Amino acid sequence: MNAPDLPLARAAAQSSPAVRAAGHAHPHESARAQVAGTATYIDDIPEVRGTLHAAPVCSPVAHGRLRGMDTSRAIALAGVRGVFTSQHIPGDTTLAAFAHDEPVFATDTVQFVGQVVAVVVADDVMTARHAARLVQLDIEALPAVLSVHEAHAQKHYVLPPVHVKRGDASAALKRATHHLEGRFEVGGQEHFYLEGQVAYVLPLEQNQWWVYTSTQHPGEVQHWVSHALGLANNAVTVECRRMGGGFGGKETQAGHLAVWAAVAANQLRCPVKLRLDRDDDFMITGKRHPFAYHYRVGFDDTGLLCGLDLEMLANCGFSADLSGPVADRAIFHADNAYYLEDVAISSYRCKTHTQSHTAFRGFGGPQGVIVIERILSDIARRLNLDPLAVRLRNLYGIEERNVTHYQMQVEDNILEPLMSQLALTSGYTERREQIDAWNAQSPVIKRGLSLTPVKFGISFTATLFNQAGALVHVYTDGSVQVNHGGTEMGQGLNTKVAQIVADELGVPFAQVLATAADTSKVPNASATAASSGTDLNGRAAQYAARNVRDNLAAFVAGLDGCGAGAVRFEDGTVITPQSRRRFEEVVGAAYANRIQLWSDGFYRTPKIHYDKTTLTGRPFYYFAYGAACTEVAIDTLTGESRVLKVDILHDVGHSINPAIDIGQIEGGFVQGMGWLTTEQLVWKADGTLATHAPSTYKIPTSGDIPEHFRVDFWHEPNREDNVHGSKAVGEPPFMLAISVFEALRDAVAQAGGKPEAMNAPATAEEVLKACLK
Repeated sequence: MNAPDLPLARAAAQSSPAVRAAGHAHPHESARAQVAGTATYIDDIPEVRGTLHAAPVCSPVAHGRLRGMDTSRAIALAGVRGVFTSQHIPGDTTLAAFAHDEPVFATDTVQFVGQVVAVVVADDVMTARHAARLVQLDIEALPAVLSVHEAHAQKHYVLPPVHVKRGDASAALKRATHHLEGRFEVGGQEHFYLEGQVAYVLPLEQNQWWVYTSTQHPGEVQHWVSHALGLANNAVTVECRRMGGGFGGKETQAGHLAVWAAVAANQLRCPVKLRLDRDDDFMITGKRHPFAYHYRVGFDDTGLLCGLDLEMLANCGFSADLSGPVADRAIFHADNAYYLEDVAISSYRCKTHTQSHTAFRGFGGPQGVIVIERILSDIARRLNLDPLAVRLRNLYGIEERNVTHYQMQVEDNILEPLMSQLALTSGYTERREQIDAWNAQSPVIKRGLSLTPVKFGISFTATLFNQAGALVHVYTDGSVQVNHGGTEMGQGLNTKVAQIVADELGVPFAQVLATAADTSKVPNASATAASSGTDLNGRAAQYAARNVRDNLAAFVAGLDGCGAGAVRFEDGTVITPQSRRRFEEVVGAAYANRIQLWSDGFYRTPKIHYDKTTLTGRPFYYFAYGAACTEVAIDTLTGESRVLKVDILHDVGHSINPAIDIGQIEGGFVQGMGWLTTEQLVWKADGTLATHAPSTYKIPTSGDIPEHFRVDFWHEPNREDNVHGSKAVGEPPFMLAISVFEALRDAVAQAGGKPEAMNAPATAEEVLKACLK
């Protein structure tokens, strides 16, 4: 075969489309290491010689006066090095949380069963845990508030109530043709990350510290540790290569372990590791906020909402933690996909003597969405209308009825076409007829169907957190390293960021390495939360890579006598109208000519503004949309249920990594399904959490996944200028599982029961009770 003419071959190569990393289903950057068991988590880090192990001493009383502590039996145990309390804290004895209302260790008062009073440090972890159980606490029991209703009646709040109004809900309710009033409750949820809470603290020279921690927010851990040790932030470096799951449970509460370990390490001047076992993790850490609701709603003959008065009681536990913004987001998402013309929402942030509840995937959004979806289903049943028709009737409009109750215009509304497309592709109408026919001839097993949407706002509601930084280093061999302020918890953030950087520099994906989150590299980073990890850190990394690319483009343009804009970076090659050079060749020449080959990048989300005193403004850059159609079956004699079919149509914009995005959608849905069906948290009358292990707390298993589980992407890119036209995907799919709960209530209604009496989770007991009413 003759070799082709060189100029023609070059022209052909120049005209062929570039191979891009983004938009392709690259494997997760740690997948091979995780499967092989070589991916390093905090407890896998080789321990420095002299490392000691800590274990917590926990209160057995929900509320009481701490009168004393007998540590003699623990100290006498061989291998124990000490017991450390608030008296050993050199800095502030209160955690550096925004509300400044949570002690590092309980001092005069204990406020929940599981509150940490001290830590025991020993030569090995089992000795430390055994010794911790030998510490005797002298506690005078005080009355404990264990329900939101009791807390609300006593005005027992961690933060002041918040009220948001639009129009005149009271007058609208009086004018309405039909009315409904209801109460219901939705439970909390344990994060159940595979890797439990853990921190490893190492003293360095000159009173500096290195903290390895499984955290979504290294910067906050840095702040908390330095605050407790009485040091400046620059004396503490926090590193996290990856987490074995987070789901919000490691946004603030990972900081506790780092502080406890640091206090002990500071006293002993040696490394200290603290890893909670699963039972202690359950007993100590906060959960998703349980909510209770009371609503009055008016509507017309078509099901159109004519007024809503809604009261939300958020069970916050004993301290504020993140309860303020969680409860705020529940207010923001109480509309979900629907226009509320006359509405009054009151939110009460109730203090109870339980674990301090915290962030969890959706961050209050699910607790807001579920109430309006329940209301619309009940309206449909009252009017004998199809619930989907009632939902479509109440959707936000395009040019009218398009402003939320917090005064943000919905500019990117795709709700009606998306829901209609899913109704068509899932065969909603035909399946509704088939289910009616099935239920007519099946006396015991009843089926239900529901199609529900989600409209989820993307951005931190606290505007200051919507910023990110990144570093991109290009080495002389052409390899690339990226570091950013986000953290990897299995969601694929580092994979997506590497794809973005690869495309910006025009190099293969395999040539880019993302490294551990590290406060000494990118300071003051926001938590990896609010579904904004890729939006923020991906864009910052893109800007950093662009700066390096521009340096190289200017250098090559000078060599070839062309404009920098004519230089292209594609497929590992740098192309000008005059030449083609390998990327690593250009990098080597640039280094020899003293051209900067690294850069930082910074991004701040545009357009957003928010008045936290009135809860009005534009708190979100854009909305992510989706819908799910779910079919279920219930056994009316036992209350058992099964999810039979799930069809999802979700809006991810232009997907940066379709495989990762599908995984997030499927995983979010299943986790939401668990919240609403099997994951029941039960506290005893004395305030002890009874469901504190896998034996009593049931997350979904592989057997709970329906055989028919279809996920499709909506076809449009993000209408806002987001990185690669993508949309956030971490949290929005969680709320698609509300279709499971509404399908179960539909099945109960088909059985002649009372779906309006159901609370969540819809356990077998809950379903059976509703069927028997």
